[in-house]
Amino acid sequence: MNDRPNLVYIFADQWRAQAAGFAGNSQVKTPVMDRFAERSFQFTNAISGYPVCSPYRAALLTGQYPLRHGMLANDQKIISNPVGFGEAFARAGYRTAYIGKWHLELHDRAAPIPQSNRLGFQFWRAYGCCHNYNKSTYYADDETEKRCWEGYDAMAQAQEAGRFIREQAGDNSPFALMLSWGPPHHPYHMAPERFRAMYDAEAIQLRPNVPAETAQRARQNLAGYYAHVSALDECFAVVLNALESAGVADNTIVVLTSDHGDMLGSQGRWYKQWPWEESVHVPFLLRWPAGLGKAPRSSRTPIDAPDIMPTMLGLCGIAIPETVQGIDFSPAIRGEDEVATDGALLTCYVPFRERDTNERCREYRGIRTDRYTYVRDLNGPWLLYDNDSDPYQLRNLVNDPGSESLRMELEGRLQRKLKFAEDTFESAASIVEKYNIRLNEEGNPYWVGW
Repeated sequence: MNDRPNLVYIFADQWRAQAAGFAGNSQVKTPVMDRFAERSFQFTNAISGYPVCSPYRAALLTGQYPLRHGMLANDQKIISNPVGFGEAFARAGYRTAYIGKWHLELHDRAAPIPQSNRLGFQFWRAYGCCHNYNKSTYYADDETEKRCWEGYDAMAQAQEAGRFIREQAGDNSPFALMLSWGPPHHPYHMAPERFRAMYDAEAIQLRPNVPAETAQRARQNLAGYYAHVSALDECFAVVLNALESAGVADNTIVVLTSDHGDMLGSQGRWYKQWPWEESVHVPFLLRWPAGLGKAPRSSRTPIDAPDIMPTMLGLCGIAIPETVQGIDFSPAIRGEDEVATDGALLTCYVPFRERDTNERCREYRGIRTDRYTYVRDLNGPWLLYDNDSDPYQLRNLVNDPGSESLRMELEGRLQRKLKFAEDTFESAASIVEKYNIRLNEEGNPYWVGW
């Protein structure tokens, strides 16, 4: 019988930290996740340092910051030749698997992903990117013929994950499975009808930072968004039940998280990219009964995408490759010493305009500590919030004379983090030229948006 823990790492697309019952949102129904949280470790300040799909995923699966891995916009490519997440686990004798959305290929979202580009994942049921959740396709192992997920793809993927778990349960080798869901990323209307029926847009209460002019659209979007989240709650139950029925739940590390959030009208903004909490703050729950017990615990220490690979390897007792830049936070999870950090680095390298908005984000760099958000753009300091006293980020303190010493302290933290990430804060135009990023006729990175 194998003593090393299995790993099931589940992450949704564009699921913000505020959209779950366990996060204090009584409007969204997530009973399975809520019960899971009651026996889990939680990073209450899990951060998406580059809140865009492909750059985040590249950081997650390489342990590297964007300027190292080179995925500086959607649908580009990894250039750093890293030891990938799957490869590191496979080298340690793990059976590795990836199911769901991949979104790390150059330009073509519908093409099969070559085995050489899979970062060490062996079992393969994945696709580039598709947001038609009721008619999406994938490729299996080394096949080049498309298959179709049956029904709502997140549920079909959860069921496929369950089959993989049950097949691996009797093996002497541990497994490391990644399950990547497309929802609750827009389109918001594609959740199964019985979940959409759970939410009345007119009854939804908005966050105080949603201005009146965006309120109607925000309520409509949130109704569909919450329906997706509730559907994912049921999908999550399928995976947990598979672990229980296979008899491996106690010695399996289960992570539930997201790649980035969604503004959904807060601050008058939509979707991702932005440095506000709704975009960068993501949920992060971790359960491992055999290694951590069943009592809930939490840490306020900010953890970012490059830190996740070394942290998972640390929990499993696997050597961290030299190509990894992130920090191993496994001591904090085990209840040992908290890991010292200046905070999570907030970045936007190549801003783009979403298809149905007229506003483009701006280049920025910032720092998210356990309490503060500090961001600067190319013109200088832009945002400063005390997230403890101002959780909806309604009071920008960046020009407040009484906050000057705090701003200077956070500027120092930001500069140290930029040096660590090898980032000199160049303009988007410079980044596009240096990394040969292809732009479309609108000046957006090719294939950008959803």
